[in-house]
Amino acid sequence: MVAMHVAFAGSPLDRADHLRGDAPAIAALMNVSARLLRMEGLDPVVGDDGALSWGVLAEVADNTELVFLGLLDGRACFAPAPQQGSVAPPNPRLWQALASLSGPDMAIYGMARSLVGWHARHRFCAQCGAPTAPAKGGWQRNCTSEACRAEHFPRTDPVTIMLVEHEGNLLLGRQPRFPAKRFSALAGFVEPGETIEEAVAREVLEEAGVRVRDVSYVTSQPWPFPSSLMIACHSHADNPAITIDANELEDACWFTRAEVAAAMAGDEEAPFIAPPPSAVAYVLLRWWLDNAS
Repeated sequence: MVAMHVAFAGSPLDRADHLRGDAPAIAALMNVSARLLRMEGLDPVVGDDGALSWGVLAEVADNTELVFLGLLDGRACFAPAPQQGSVAPPNPRLWQALASLSGPDMAIYGMARSLVGWHARHRFCAQCGAPTAPAKGGWQRNCTSEACRAEHFPRTDPVTIMLVEHEGNLLLGRQPRFPAKRFSALAGFVEPGETIEEAVAREVLEEAGVRVRDVSYVTSQPWPFPSSLMIACHSHADNPAITIDANELEDACWFTRAEVAAAMAGDEEAPFIAPPPSAVAYVLLRWWLDNAS
């Protein structure tokens, strides 16, 4: 197995879970030495040096909800929760900003975006509809109704993303929202009552009509749009016949090793454009090229 860099992973923050339930300790950390991750809604503020921009807590209004991200070099780090969240795909302007960030900065931002976005989308109790209030440093929200008092926690949605191999070729697909010529690994959410292996087999069959076997795990990636865990897998198919579900995919094709290598190299003559390096699909393709026999 070769070493793989996965975007949004590898945060240098100490999450300091032991402090989250200690309200006086969190309050004591909210001092002049604390760092505030500057954000515009859910997007990061990037400085002229191409790094995340940090400020002080005094920069935000008194009624702003602050989420405790953890400790960095002994200093407490917080992020402001916006009033409105979003589950829309990231916009091109955001990708341009992220392109300048280092790996550790991307990981810090990804964690912060997932967490503050969850707060913005869960200001009311899903059980009774009453307002909720942050607790445990922002890693929990509690219903304010005395009759309910439900506790709510951030959730991560598991998503399988998989390569399908048949006789040395790879099955890749494209969605209508992709840029022209881009193909990527098939992907889909894990459903209740499903294993990862079952989710891989079901999604490939539903989207491309291909049955797979021998599903194996490769790597994973936190994906903060809005809050998923991409579980990257590899599988094999015995029959290459494709039947596309037009509701899921615009196209699906088998590509040779040489064609995948050309796309990953950015060759203009390649039959498709590879996914961006920030996507775990790119990591999967690189892994396959480096490990395929």
